[in-house]
Amino acid sequence: MGSTTPAIRNAAADEQGTRRRGAVVAALMLAMALAALDATIVSTAVPQIVGDLGGFSVFSWLFSGYLLAVTVTLPVYGKLSDTFGRKPVLVTGAAVFLLGSLLCAGAWNMAALIAFRIVQGLGGGALQGTVQTLAADLYPLAERPKIQSKLSTVWAVSAVAGPGLGGVLAAYADWRWIFLINLPIGAAALWLIVRHLHEPEREMPENGVHARVDWAGALAVFACGGVLLTALVQGGVAWPWLSAPSLTLFGTGLALAGVVVVVERRAAQPIIPGWVWRRRPIAAVNLALGALGLLMVAPSVFLPTYAQSVLGLAPVAAGFVLSVWTLTWPVSAALSQHVYRRIGFRDTALLGIGLAALILCAFPLLPYPGSWWQPTLLMLLLGAALGLFQLPLIVGVQSTVGWSERGTTTASVLFCRQTGQTLGASLFGAVANGVLAARLGGAGDLDSVTRALDAGTAPGATRRAIADAVHAVYLGAAAAAALAFLVLLLVAPRRFPVRDE
Repeated sequence: MGSTTPAIRNAAADEQGTRRRGAVVAALMLAMALAALDATIVSTAVPQIVGDLGGFSVFSWLFSGYLLAVTVTLPVYGKLSDTFGRKPVLVTGAAVFLLGSLLCAGAWNMAALIAFRIVQGLGGGALQGTVQTLAADLYPLAERPKIQSKLSTVWAVSAVAGPGLGGVLAAYADWRWIFLINLPIGAAALWLIVRHLHEPEREMPENGVHARVDWAGALAVFACGGVLLTALVQGGVAWPWLSAPSLTLFGTGLALAGVVVVVERRAAQPIIPGWVWRRRPIAAVNLALGALGLLMVAPSVFLPTYAQSVLGLAPVAAGFVLSVWTLTWPVSAALSQHVYRRIGFRDTALLGIGLAALILCAFPLLPYPGSWWQPTLLMLLLGAALGLFQLPLIVGVQSTVGWSERGTTTASVLFCRQTGQTLGASLFGAVANGVLAARLGGAGDLDSVTRALDAGTAPGATRRAIADAVHAVYLGAAAAAALAFLVLLLVAPRRFPVRDE
């Protein structure tokens, strides 16, 4: 009897550990849902928000302000999670996000709502980066595709359900509920994290000195990123690219970039350590996922306009054409493990991004005006290709570092992807407007032309001009995919140096 007692105890401990890990995974999925829903649920309520608060001329900052705050805080939170642990960073970030949500629900004008959205973004950066890092902490390499596919599914469901949920709340309740709905979801996530996430105590460093936070570097990174991203977001929208405000922001951003380099070189433990770019696997994944962020702008921003203005679809149907890629992306990501276990992380990603480049090149070959099922089929295929590309790179790069470097590594990857999206929105917006100007003799930009189409005041040739503009954007996205392919082929090692666990 005595000989079986330890076995029984071990089995009970394993079962308890499994339940605890399951509760933490549920918390991570809820936390990820907060960040994922926020990206889609607000957009459909904009008319109601503007009608209540006013401020139509600046409402785009509801999205830009949040995006800027998330992006520039990612490196800071990544380093903090490596220094103090994932749990305090995730709890703090979730609390800030929920505080921002509560403040947004009580906003009295558009300026206050934009400010509170920035507060939300300060917490959202912790949610995105720390959730992805904890996913790698909780699971060994062989099991990481499971948790990553679950997180991908959260993004997919949110992309499909978010716009509809936002529209329902705005139409039948009040737009403030799109922020209040975050509170019960976030409270459940916080309770599960506090109760079930127990991180092992870390040993004292060999030199006996506790890690210090590079606050000067954090401030410099925050200021530099904020200024440069603001220049990218507002350039060509609020003011011309070569105007005084644009040139001033870019000049200030470059000067602050120099300050970041000086401060980080002197710091004992910098927010953005040099090894992030000196190690080939991390540098290659950073650049490749930056290109991914760039190319994702083509379908996510321009496909709905194409579907409505060229194909003549209603907004709901146009949203469906876009959302189908969220169905194949997580499925492909979950199955990618069977490929990268045979041919490696790099070659699997090369296969995925190579297919994506071909699919993006096929879009301009669609007949004009075409039928709804043709871009829908391409989006299904594109989601499958990108799932095969992104997940092996994230799993692979996280497996090349230990616990103390995983937060910083994951944050750098996400930061590059977010920055790529911001750059893509500016770059492809300029491409689309340039093609329209050439086709229509300078008769407005994409927004004004599509509004004229909706009002029935634009000539029929305008639809063809919009099709040409979107085709040019897709060719630019194909070029970004080709760039990612070359980066992986030339920079990434054939076999990632995976650490023993």
